[in-house]
Amino acid sequence: MKQDFFNSIKLAFEAPLDSDFKPSIIVQRKYEALCEELGYEYIYIALKRSDLQVCRFDLKLIKNEEYDELSKEYLLKTVKFLLWSIGGYELSVSGPQKWFNVLSQSFSKEGSYSFDYLFMERVYEKPFVVSSCEKNKLPKASEKNNSVGGHLKGYRIGFDLGASDYKIAAVKDGEVLFSQEIRWDPVPQKDSNYHWQRIVEGIKIAASHLPKVDAIGGSSAGIINDNKIMVASLFRSIPEEKFSTEITPLFTKLQKEWNVPLVAVNDGDVSALAGSLGTDETGILGIAMGSSEAVGFLNKKGQITGQLNELAFAPIDYNSKAAEDEWSKAVGVGVMYFSQQAVNHLAIKLGMSFPDEMLLPERLKVVQEKMNNGDEEVKKIYETIGVYLGYTLPYYTQFYDVNKLMAFGRVMSGKGGDVIMDVAQKVLRTEFPEVMERVQLAIPDEKFRRVGQAVAAASLPQAEV
Repeated sequence: MKQDFFNSIKLAFEAPLDSDFKPSIIVQRKYEALCEELGYEYIYIALKRSDLQVCRFDLKLIKNEEYDELSKEYLLKTVKFLLWSIGGYELSVSGPQKWFNVLSQSFSKEGSYSFDYLFMERVYEKPFVVSSCEKNKLPKASEKNNSVGGHLKGYRIGFDLGASDYKIAAVKDGEVLFSQEIRWDPVPQKDSNYHWQRIVEGIKIAASHLPKVDAIGGSSAGIINDNKIMVASLFRSIPEEKFSTEITPLFTKLQKEWNVPLVAVNDGDVSALAGSLGTDETGILGIAMGSSEAVGFLNKKGQITGQLNELAFAPIDYNSKAAEDEWSKAVGVGVMYFSQQAVNHLAIKLGMSFPDEMLLPERLKVVQEKMNNGDEEVKKIYETIGVYLGYTLPYYTQFYDVNKLMAFGRVMSGKGGDVIMDVAQKVLRTEFPEVMERVQLAIPDEKFRRVGQAVAAASLPQAEV
């Protein structure tokens, strides 16, 4: 029954290098149509990430037991997406007991979703709990957010940490006085002194272009909670027993070193903020396609919400044979569709080969050079990512109230980025005209793509000037 359901999915736009792509939004449409045809029951979910931040989500599940296997996968992938987009440490459920059992068993230390379970415990420094209760006892929806960023007065430094380089900028009253991309190689480093020294080195360079430093703002891939680095792929070679003592407090230590206000957040959030600063718009979903997929969200009030936004680990494809993420071991998650890893995976499917020792940023450069030279075969890589984006954005809008998608990162550089956007817009116009009417897709210009996030990061802290 389940396999017949997935085999019946045909797309108006087939990805040139991934004919088995089964986008979540199409699965959702077909599943909801079956709900109406066969009858359904509700499961009600509350996801809590603080006492003031609770997300509520209602989900229809087919009542016919013959479809339970399909419903189980649909439920788990939807909740998994909810976890990685919103974040939280307490999942409260009201509905049929069998579906509560599925969630409580799957999202547990020994369950099939143990990575998600353990990750949430690490991020929120609390036990992850799945509980059952009556619908009227579920926590009420609540979103209390503070405005962060947009502070331009004074002499500021901003940095954006990437896997192959980091951007640094010196800013005066919103005007960039100096910016630079500094090469580094953080991922394989097992000594945290490497990261500390290289970041301090960049800040000193930026500071040399200012008469004084009033504030410092930064961004990095990963999860940053109250200036604490909870999880970040850039630092994944640091031994686990040293991470909490040497990497988690890195930004706090930096603030003490410079003795000025310092705020650091996820680089996806800063990409959304950068888009807002450049256009004076709000309701922006920022996607940085770099070493991973970093996503940020600026709501329609102009606030960074504190949602997790780690869509690198969020499922967008139901193809059971999709590429596996090496970290989470999950298939069909965003990092394998919108990142350097995606480009590498598709390049190999195309028949390209690279020396084993060649890192992903260098492999991307090879692909980009071919693309910029008009290679029609390599163009299929970017067309495939464009199809991915066109079918994924409507699914994202189920969870984010957005006016604009801003795409950043090295994958979006050059002619390839234009191809991605062109194909994504064709998919949207044809398959999802209602989304196309209310969500604008945009790529910043090349200079803004390179340093825009560092400049936006500089605006994060408030400072007395």
